[in-house]
Amino acid sequence: MGIGMQIVYLGFCGTARLEGEAAAQLVRLERYSGLLSNCHLAIEEIHSPSARPTYDVRLDLITRTRDLKPIEHCSSEDAEHAVRCAFDAAEKELQATENATKQRRQ
Repeated sequence: MGIGMQIVYLGFCGTARLEGEAAAQLVRLERYSGLLSNCHLAIEEIHSPSARPTYDVRLDLITRTRDLKPIEHCSSEDAEHAVRCAFDAAEKELQATENATKQRRQ
């Protein structure tokens, strides 16, 4: 059973490259498929006074019990970097959850 992912782009049209990066990052979470059923990824382009936009990435994890587990926002001038940052934070959160579950069972 794999983990599903819905992606929404806000303020810009997504690219195949960015979608590919998100899909590659999702593979990292597959080992937690016993905990997760789905995730929602929102990538928003925020226009600023500087010449380059900033990308704000929000990742929400949906557990097998249908609980919502929001992950901290990540921002960067590089959308792909912001996506990687969000999945890094998700992986840390899932590792902590898994470790806590193992400790309760002991």
